[in-house]
Amino acid sequence: MGGMERTYSDAVTALNTLQSNFSIINAIRKSGRNMNTQAIPEMRQWCQKIGYETSEYDQLRPIHIAGTKGKGSTSAFISSILAQYLPSLAQTKPLPLLHKIGLYTSPHLRFVRERIRVNGTPLSEETFAKYFFETWDRLEDAARAAGQPTDKSAKPVYFRFLTLMALHTYISEGVDTAIIECGIGGEYDSTNIIEKPTVTGITSLGIDHTAMLGSTIEEIAWHKAGIMKPGAIAFTAPQPEGAMAVLRERADAKGVTLHLVERHPQLNHIKLGLAADCQKTNASLAIQIAAAHLQALGHNDITTDPLPPEFIRGLEQVQWGGRCETRFEKNMAWHLDGGHTLESIEVAGKWFATEVLQASSSSPPSPSLSPSPSPPLPPIATHASSLSPAPPPPTTTNLPARTRILLFNQQTRDARALAHSLHSLLSSLLSTPHPFTHAIFCSNVTFASGSYKPDLMSMNTSTADIEDLSVQKKLADAWKRFGSTDGKGGPEKEAGCEVFVEKTVEEAVRTVRAIAAAEGGTSGQNEELVRVLVTGSMHLVGAALEVLETGEDGVV
Repeated sequence: MGGMERTYSDAVTALNTLQSNFSIINAIRKSGRNMNTQAIPEMRQWCQKIGYETSEYDQLRPIHIAGTKGKGSTSAFISSILAQYLPSLAQTKPLPLLHKIGLYTSPHLRFVRERIRVNGTPLSEETFAKYFFETWDRLEDAARAAGQPTDKSAKPVYFRFLTLMALHTYISEGVDTAIIECGIGGEYDSTNIIEKPTVTGITSLGIDHTAMLGSTIEEIAWHKAGIMKPGAIAFTAPQPEGAMAVLRERADAKGVTLHLVERHPQLNHIKLGLAADCQKTNASLAIQIAAAHLQALGHNDITTDPLPPEFIRGLEQVQWGGRCETRFEKNMAWHLDGGHTLESIEVAGKWFATEVLQASSSSPPSPSLSPSPSPPLPPIATHASSLSPAPPPPTTTNLPARTRILLFNQQTRDARALAHSLHSLLSSLLSTPHPFTHAIFCSNVTFASGSYKPDLMSMNTSTADIEDLSVQKKLADAWKRFGSTDGKGGPEKEAGCEVFVEKTVEEAVRTVRAIAAAEGGTSGQNEELVRVLVTGSMHLVGAALEVLETGEDGVV
């Protein structure tokens, strides 16, 4: 990269060249090929090329997290709990045993630097660029020394590179606890070069990434269990019977003690910083993992029954954007969740139904719910609130007619199945064949100009499908049929829901706001807010947040 400026923007541009393109990803999906059994040996070689042996990562005292659902939220809970034991917050502790906490997660919402955090804060643009190009240069130097080209072949693919960079960053920054979330699977995941975690955790399992992990819950559990290591206690959230059996078998074979974590009863009396009932499962797992880690570090007085005040603060203060997150503007409430599997779309649907049902019977909102701008990073999330499970739907009368808008996309998975599952669930919970008055389907392209924010560029989708909106048109057609009595649907209005297809997220947001504007001013009644559910894809949620925060020209 000789002669070019080395800014954050340059780093993101260079990083994007390491993405696998759609043709490669699609070939892997169609082949049914399993994860690369050489992934870990190859990753060890990449580590050596930037100057590390994998044993050096032991000094990070890592916590390793795998799972299908709730990995990021669980990791965020752990980070928030442990942050209460940092020197600045542990004034009564004579010997603080934590100084810097790293958190490595994926995917990101708006900025790729969100993936690499220190003490809860995403790397600054300057710090990201510094460690990015240090990693980049070391790889090119290694290739040059071996008489090999310094082109793309001298670097690993996108996620592997970021994993290398994160570990390099954490060692350079003096991190003494690193919470590492797996990318895909566990056994062959790039992060599984970790040799001596203090503790490992497996969140709720479901069916996802079947081309690489297998099509059954048992096959997927086998991969996730790969992060368990001898000498490190392991915890798991409740799992389907078949998955639980596999986890136990693999734990026994590895000589690992595996503990099943049930919901902590005290969470019924704590207002978690993350909304949705499923977060109690994630928080319960995080409690046990954080306690085991602190005990491994020498906090021998840690107990979890009752919860220490530090744990309660961490659970209440945690922030994690794009997961059951609510933001308010004018007479609108934006409900954002990146659910993209059948299990996670069900979580998003139940959470949205809870919001709607509670609002329909609530008093006017307090002043704290009035529109307010979101601050810059950190944190990402600014308006999440804790909610109870969705109450039973009305059995005798439908909810009052309110404007409810769906903004949906899923570019690579079975989008129709996800949309149908959401429609069926909300039709049942809200006792109506038409849970939304309007449905908008768009691509994940950020701006109306057709451009992406560089951090949001994705090359693993079909350019042709995006350009002709084939996925969105099929979704729109299917949605019209979901609510019709004969299954054939009809013109948008006759189907009970007005359906739109928009080319970009910015144009979709404009359409949403135009619909809300047509509703007129707000009367201040919470139930009269126009409610928008944005779901189906983390990429969509990230792009929506970018548009809501800045707009294309930087001003909303």
